[in-house]
Amino acid sequence: MFLDDVSRRAQENPGRIILPEAEDERTLRAATAIEERGIGKVCLVGNEDTIAGVARQAGVRISAEIIDPSQSSHLDGFAGKYYELRKAKGVSEADARTAVLEPITFGMMMLDAGLGDGLVAGACHSTAATLRPALQILRTAPGVSMVSSFFFMSFPDTTYLFADSGLVENPDAEQLAEIALCTAESAMGFGIDPLVAMLSYSTKGSAHSPLTEKVVEATRIAQERAIARFGADSPVRIDGELQGDAALVHTVGQRKAPGSDVAGKARVLIFPDLNSGNIAYKLVERLGGASAYGPIVQGLRLPVNDLSRGCSWEDIVGVAAVTTVQWQIRRSAMEGSQSKSPALQ
Repeated sequence: MFLDDVSRRAQENPGRIILPEAEDERTLRAATAIEERGIGKVCLVGNEDTIAGVARQAGVRISAEIIDPSQSSHLDGFAGKYYELRKAKGVSEADARTAVLEPITFGMMMLDAGLGDGLVAGACHSTAATLRPALQILRTAPGVSMVSSFFFMSFPDTTYLFADSGLVENPDAEQLAEIALCTAESAMGFGIDPLVAMLSYSTKGSAHSPLTEKVVEATRIAQERAIARFGADSPVRIDGELQGDAALVHTVGQRKAPGSDVAGKARVLIFPDLNSGNIAYKLVERLGGASAYGPIVQGLRLPVNDLSRGCSWEDIVGVAAVTTVQWQIRRSAMEGSQSKSPALQ
């Protein structure tokens, strides 16, 4: 149901989605579905003859635009821009040209040049191979210090955000606070209440150790910065440290953290490290029956999302819909729109 709502929202104002793994059958099937469902216009990046051969073999009809980096009129300009960005790191002009011939890097350059609204990759490449060029070319969004990720964990009646469950391995207190703030912002953008629980094995000082102290400090930093980032009247509420049951169960929250405006009501769960976050989302998915969508990348200047290499073509369609909504949110913010995001339950 959640993904249906996201897809309907994407259809209201479709973006241009770049798919740079166009020599994979799953990508081609997804491209067709994205356009047929009105989620977005697709630009496939890769060798046109190879793409056509894969499509024939798979019986897929391609309607999306195809751009071959080696034949593109943008190649020289992109190579020059990439060289300027990376020459301080020892990249030569020849290295830059070679780099932008790679479809993912070329796709990032397209995004940077305003020739696309979002990019989805990772079906055939590692997370590092997908996000490294994003960080090199797009950099982080203004006012954001790092890139992180979250999962939508969706049940029939509600959806939660789990962060960071896919990218940042062992954040310090400052980084954990930034993850909390970025995830609160992502929640608001998708119409989910930004009630943020900073999770620990302790609730409000019930245990003391370096592990709990990190979460306590991260909570303090996040609460302090939330006012500056979102304003005193924003709906963002951050509290911690909270155990999982105190964050989610009303009666337990009242008992363990009386007076908290998050305990028992949290919709955004911030885990202290990647171990706990990744384990939790997989358990909730496999044993709890939630639908997991992610990892969704946040903090980049422009929307880029990473796929699992075991993804299906339907997964690519779903992530493309999320990416389109991220672009809509970004564009609305840039235009200074004060309209409220429709709630996605």
